[in-house]
Amino acid sequence: MSTVNANLTYNYKVVRQFAIMTVVWGIVGMAMGVLIAAQLVWPSLNLDLPFTHFGRLRPLHTNAVIFGFGGSALFATSYYVVQRTCQARLISDGLAAFTFWGWQAIIVAAAITLPMGLTSSKEYAELEWPIDIAIAVVWVTYALVFFGTIMKRSTPHIYVANWFYGAFIITVAALHIGNNMALPATAFKSYSAYAGVTDAMMQWWYGHNAVGFFLTAGFLGMMYYFVPKQANRPVYSYRLSIVHFWALIATYVWAGGHHLHYSALPDWAQTAGMVMSLILLAPSWGGMINGMMTLSGAWHKLRTDPILRFLVVSLSFYGMSTFEGPMMSIKTVNALSHNTDWTIGHVHSGALGWVAMISIGAVYHLIPKLWGLQAMYSTALINVHFWLATVGTVLYIVAMWVNGIMQGLMWRAVNEDGTLTYSFVEALEASYPGYFVRFLGGVIFLSGMLIMAYNVYMTVRQKEAVAADNAAAQAA
Repeated sequence: MSTVNANLTYNYKVVRQFAIMTVVWGIVGMAMGVLIAAQLVWPSLNLDLPFTHFGRLRPLHTNAVIFGFGGSALFATSYYVVQRTCQARLISDGLAAFTFWGWQAIIVAAAITLPMGLTSSKEYAELEWPIDIAIAVVWVTYALVFFGTIMKRSTPHIYVANWFYGAFIITVAALHIGNNMALPATAFKSYSAYAGVTDAMMQWWYGHNAVGFFLTAGFLGMMYYFVPKQANRPVYSYRLSIVHFWALIATYVWAGGHHLHYSALPDWAQTAGMVMSLILLAPSWGGMINGMMTLSGAWHKLRTDPILRFLVVSLSFYGMSTFEGPMMSIKTVNALSHNTDWTIGHVHSGALGWVAMISIGAVYHLIPKLWGLQAMYSTALINVHFWLATVGTVLYIVAMWVNGIMQGLMWRAVNEDGTLTYSFVEALEASYPGYFVRFLGGVIFLSGMLIMAYNVYMTVRQKEAVAADNAAAQAA
């Protein structure tokens, strides 16, 4: 932005709040992940208590990292980007504050109810009906704030990052409300409104598009703002960004059926999910290439700018995981990979490599600006964090790839008389070294988050750090 109204103020309070909670929930959620990874190596760590059982802590881990960490990052960056690109203050400070406190209350409710065993048992949608209603209320409020701000914009153009954020907000609302239709039985128990294979199809329409919109479209909005900003270069191709947008949202919603290969789902629906997943490779890589090519003429900055390194490496992982996903959706490949640790490796190449890294880079970009500073407290610590995150992610996903392929091959191995060559326990025993390496990778990644927390704390407590809500103070 070349010209900024010196008297224009933005609501950065809510951005600051969500940015800090991104770090907090990142540590909580990833610590929970490390604990359950440790339980698979040392089973006695479940302490023989129902509340610390793997089956209860695993959904708490996924909810804390996806909705606590990832959700807070999306709220923070979308509120920041929509104000900056529209040159307009959020339409309502009160509603924005409601989304912050409401979202934090929902994550706390998840942290209480899931260890108690109160769950709908639906992947990524485990929370019971009263919390589901609260999510819908907060989310609709979020939509009102976001789109209301776009409507009052002082710029004629709606920047492409806002297209991705907007699509993510609308689609997640439809997914959440559609999949969580339920009949309450008690205060914290309900039964799905759908039955049998219909319920499974609704769940994976939701589940895969939670990945497609919550964990992809929203973070692509982040990419289209923060990569050009940090590199100080325009988006490589604005036209490609629009093609990327329409191709992605038109294709992603059809891909959920690939989670139900070789199930009771009609074969044509399984095949449609596979075909649309393969088509998805094109828009996914189009967006990745657009982000990478934005660095044309600025590659040398990677030597000295670890924040830019986070953002660019996240794109590498995005490209890798969006190649791997379509390949795993092919029925013959899925016959080997399904229900193995390969799927876990794929999920975490996207979750740690793409979602976490781009969120971390965006937060490092934001924190100094939100407190009127020139830079973070320590660039050296950001660099250490980058290498811990990268090494931790690689260890994690390689361990799970090796485990998964080994498991798939062992499970399908048969003797000449048709009996199974290996028992399930033998495959589990062979997986043990991989589980230890996965635990080690998680510990390394988590240690990077703790360094980030220290760096953020030391940044915001500096004497010069003040709440910078004036546009002139942040003129870009």
